[in-house]
Amino acid sequence: MSLLTDKFGRPMKDLRISVIDRCNFRCTYCMPKEIFGRDFAFMPKEQLLSFEEIERLARNFIALGVQKIRLTGGEPLLRRDLPLLIKKLTAIKGLEDIGLTTNGSLLALMAQKLKDAGLQRVNVSLDALNSELFKSINDSGVGPERVLMGIQKAKEVGLEVKVNMVVKKEMNEQEIIPMAKYFREQGITLRYIEFMDVGQSNSWDFSKVITKREIFEKLSKHFELVAVDPAYLGEVAKRYRYKESGSEVGFITSVSASFCSTCTRARIAADGKMYTCLFASNGFDFRELLRSDKSDEEIQSAIMNIWGNRIDRYSDERTEESTKNKKKIEMSYIGG
Repeated sequence: MSLLTDKFGRPMKDLRISVIDRCNFRCTYCMPKEIFGRDFAFMPKEQLLSFEEIERLARNFIALGVQKIRLTGGEPLLRRDLPLLIKKLTAIKGLEDIGLTTNGSLLALMAQKLKDAGLQRVNVSLDALNSELFKSINDSGVGPERVLMGIQKAKEVGLEVKVNMVVKKEMNEQEIIPMAKYFREQGITLRYIEFMDVGQSNSWDFSKVITKREIFEKLSKHFELVAVDPAYLGEVAKRYRYKESGSEVGFITSVSASFCSTCTRARIAADGKMYTCLFASNGFDFRELLRSDKSDEEIQSAIMNIWGNRIDRYSDERTEESTKNKKKIEMSYIGG
């Protein structure tokens, strides 16, 4: 079969699957309590894709060229028996890599089971080392010590670990250097993420963005950084190595320097809708197909049609006006 590409010639190589829309954090830039409060209606269990449905859908995506899967949420470790799903996915012929994005709060408890099931990598979100600041960001009373314990456990069991830090002006810019120093000493890659306009509820505007250039300038006063070539097509992080060590630091620059031209990601939300961009408004309902009598050939035909007609390049086209007027789905729903 010839390589499946979209209207701009971008292949479909990566699949991000959200397994749950719930999270035990209420980060102010993602799921603020004012909106995602105690009475917020999350999806009932029957609306979520079952593990068998996720496995079947993944198998069809892999048959069309997907090589990497990343499980997301919400907080994916809240999904009951998640290692069983990982075991099912790792058994699919053609899958080369499987990772997971987590806030790390349950990672110490789950790391060994995840590794045993076949998970290879975890990306852990951590926005500050200062305890009071981190608690104010996640608005859930969880300190960084719990996340750091999860990171350490993941390393001990043999998982590859990267740490993601969303940097937002007037929120945590003072943590840029402490985070760099700590994870450099740990030999763990830290990636700075520019504050993005995902969803409708995070009160995003350009004035809150700290760009890669600004972060790099801060780091350069403390460390000598050497650029590292991308490891593969579609790698989103711009990578650098600390000259005096083997540790790396990366930047995810979807605001200041978009990477739409090499985006190879398809996304499945927790209810089975497929999205072709993190900033999308509408998705295609695969849950309906999976719960009907449609064949795998019909499912693959739908995937090919959606990806073949894909023209998304939101970050290339972003303007202050478009960020206000475009209706976007929430990060907790689509996954990172």
